[in-house]
Amino acid sequence: MDDTKQSQAIFAAGCFWGVEAAFRSVQGVSDAKVGYIGGTTVDPTYKQVCTGTTGHAEAVQVTFDPSVVSYGQLLDVFWGCHNPTTLNRQGPDRGAQYRSAIFFCDPDQQKLAEASRDNLQSSGKFSERIVTEITQAEEFYLAEEYHQRYFEKNGGAACNIINHNE
Repeated sequence: MDDTKQSQAIFAAGCFWGVEAAFRSVQGVSDAKVGYIGGTTVDPTYKQVCTGTTGHAEAVQVTFDPSVVSYGQLLDVFWGCHNPTTLNRQGPDRGAQYRSAIFFCDPDQQKLAEASRDNLQSSGKFSERIVTEITQAEEFYLAEEYHQRYFEKNGGAACNIINHNE
């Protein structure tokens, strides 16, 4: 695949292992890496992020070919794999590091993310208000190697990933 056609998107939706697996299954996604974004600690470790004091969220950086899969389609995957109405929580995982967030990489992504959120909120699919943070992407720090492709390496799907579209 020609790297010049690749774009990036960054999403946080709770435990990053399940979010990574959800995006890896999408045709047109060439890579998904787990890491940390949105906080103040430089080059944080998993142990630091788990304390909830770094400000970072567990997130997934998605590399995709926009001629195969649109950013809007990636947003649909994002909304479908978690509950965007729970503040700083997904399933039993609690803390700002598990928040629902879209870290946009350019103004077009921001507009699409905000429109997608507003359309989903007005659709009535959720009775509660969507609390997803939509903010400018800053530095994305890769998580430790043992977190990358965690489910492929270890099997199973232990995170609280849900599919609201089923």
